[in-house]
Amino acid sequence: MKVLNAQQIHSWDDFTIQHEPISSLDLMERAAQVCTDYITQLEMFNRHIKVFCGKGNNGGDGLAIARQLYNQHYTVSVYIIEFGAVGTNDFQANLHRLHEMEVSIHFIQSEACFPDLNESDVVIDALYGSGLNRPLQNLGEALVKHINQSNAFIISIDVPSGMFIDKSSKGNTVIRANLTLTFQSYKLCFLVAENEAYTGVLKILDIGLLPLFLESVEAKFQIANRELIQLIYRPRKPFSHKGNYGHALIIAGNTGKMGAALMTTHACLRTGAGLTTLNVPSAYLNAVHASLPEAMCQVREEGLKYEGYNVVAIGPGIGKAVEAGSLVEDVLKNFNGKMVADADALNIIAATNTLLQSTCNRSVLTPHPKEFERLFGKAENDFERIEMALQQSEKLQCVIVLKGKYTLTAYKGKGWFNITGNAGLAKGGSGDVLTGIITALLAQHYTLFEAAVFGVYLHGLAADIALEKQSEESLLASDVIENLGSAFNSFY
Repeated sequence: MKVLNAQQIHSWDDFTIQHEPISSLDLMERAAQVCTDYITQLEMFNRHIKVFCGKGNNGGDGLAIARQLYNQHYTVSVYIIEFGAVGTNDFQANLHRLHEMEVSIHFIQSEACFPDLNESDVVIDALYGSGLNRPLQNLGEALVKHINQSNAFIISIDVPSGMFIDKSSKGNTVIRANLTLTFQSYKLCFLVAENEAYTGVLKILDIGLLPLFLESVEAKFQIANRELIQLIYRPRKPFSHKGNYGHALIIAGNTGKMGAALMTTHACLRTGAGLTTLNVPSAYLNAVHASLPEAMCQVREEGLKYEGYNVVAIGPGIGKAVEAGSLVEDVLKNFNGKMVADADALNIIAATNTLLQSTCNRSVLTPHPKEFERLFGKAENDFERIEMALQQSEKLQCVIVLKGKYTLTAYKGKGWFNITGNAGLAKGGSGDVLTGIITALLAQHYTLFEAAVFGVYLHGLAADIALEKQSEESLLASDVIENLGSAFNSFY
């Protein structure tokens, strides 16, 4: 599913109006009805619903929702902010319809017109929609602050007022919604951490926009959904053998951090690598053999050996000492196959200017935001960081997996957001497991992009399945590993 920018979103509306065909007013009515149907499921019948509208099409949505709720016998009041404009045609048409009913309509011309709001009220925010291109100011900004200061339950229609769709809203005044009802698909603004406090619970509502439009439009971002993963996934063949599925070398672990090595290796085994070898200090060989008998070992003190391996993963738990730096430099200099760099390896690469270029054309880099900053520089906001990831993926011809709630896979200047996973993954070891998963997929001859986007999806899906027996608080990285089988089985 493509993630569209503000202009493309409006073009999708126009395409549907032209090709369904349907009038813009009827499409607005349909969108409003979908919102109304959702709101009526929230058991708010005994609460006063106060609908705040601008004079654009977002305000027109709000007027239609107010009328539909009134027709279902809800207590509804409407507040329209005055800022000189006459209003769009569809806004005016819905206002005319509303005037034919006994709905209380108020026009806000100054701060003195702001209504009292309390915790028993439900506020529907239909002030400013996805077309907003500058920060709120004057009366609009004051009204949003007034709403935010209340204890009312706030529902934003399409996007919280004051939030930009395609760029950062940091420092701007934005509605703090408890619930956002958006239309048809994800918007970029909902996929970044900086907007979490304003979005609340996000619900994407299908308003019947024609999917044919998506075939004709180029998008910088996409959602890595199940349909994409099904196209990537290649089930094992009945007459295959271990040699068909590659041999992964994992360079991980050190004193106090052997858990990272074990989890990375276990995840690699569970994700299907034909053979998996772990490079560890000799002191930990017995621990590896006891806990992971399926894994083989290289003794770190005897040096790195690359013959027979088609992928190397390096970083989890190796530390930042001089010896760890030598390991990273050795891999980048002497191994010519595909590689995954994570954790300590990323910090070592970041600290040595000459190493990053050596990752070109063959690497998956898996930084969290702080590691990303060390590698590529500080970003002022999430949107800038995402753009940097896209630019660096194109410059280095590598894949960058920028970890977060909606982990971004950046490749050749485009980005794929992942929608599996949950907050239980915000725990030590989760990144090690992801490294093992991606490494195993590379060993099985998936491309860099395929291994990254599939691996991230699989990692999150296994975490979601694990919640059948765990909570987000109790979820462990090892629970993710144990549910990889169920995640694979779901594709059959």
